[in-house]
Amino acid sequence: MLNKFEGIVLKARDYGESHQILTVFTEFQGKMALMARGSKKTKSRFSAVTEPFTVAHFVSFAGGGIASLSQADLLDSHHRIRSDLLLTSYGAYWFELLDKCLEEKEPNPAFYRLLKAALTRLEEGTDPEILTRVIELRALTLAGSTPVLEHCAHCRAQARPARFSVTQGGFLCDACAHLDVKAYPVSQASGRILPLLQRLSLDRMGEVMVKAETNQQLETLIHAFMKEYLPFECKSYALLDSIRKTWANK
Repeated sequence: MLNKFEGIVLKARDYGESHQILTVFTEFQGKMALMARGSKKTKSRFSAVTEPFTVAHFVSFAGGGIASLSQADLLDSHHRIRSDLLLTSYGAYWFELLDKCLEEKEPNPAFYRLLKAALTRLEEGTDPEILTRVIELRALTLAGSTPVLEHCAHCRAQARPARFSVTQGGFLCDACAHLDVKAYPVSQASGRILPLLQRLSLDRMGEVMVKAETNQQLETLIHAFMKEYLPFECKSYALLDSIRKTWANK
């Protein structure tokens, strides 16, 4: 049976001397494995579409076992991401988050469109930290652990958030801040930006300028929440953090 779809290559692993097994995230069919036969050969017609970050139209044939790649038409290679170690590290972290939050063949068109837009914005020079916070918040939603950011998590008041509580599930207003003595303080900028990132459409996002200290606080808050509610850790985040620090010291 032939199957046609658009997808993003998340990873590729060697299979034998000349083949590869691709993990492809598709818009309407979710995450799937594809056998790209002969793709490692010098003159393979699939060599241009098996690299991570590649967006393409794929045609596969499914018999028994893993579907075989029959045809592929390149839409975007995202070569600039692959040729930049730092950008590659951001993208690899996003892909690992997605891979661990979504089961095989679990469709999520909204996340597909988000990831596709994020890769384009990353290549165009949008702040990768902001893009990463957006991806992380959506990954938390995928995992069923969305933080409460639109109002106080306890009393639901619309007052300006004073603290961010992991145990209470999100923002706390000043009147409820006493409920968690270990809650994180929230700056005015973080209290304003975090809810926007949770519902932001990257296709409509303009240029976002965020101070370094605000970016740091956003990361601290979200990662504290992820550590508590996600049943896994991403090894690629440690690598990303190491590379960020190296680049910052140059």
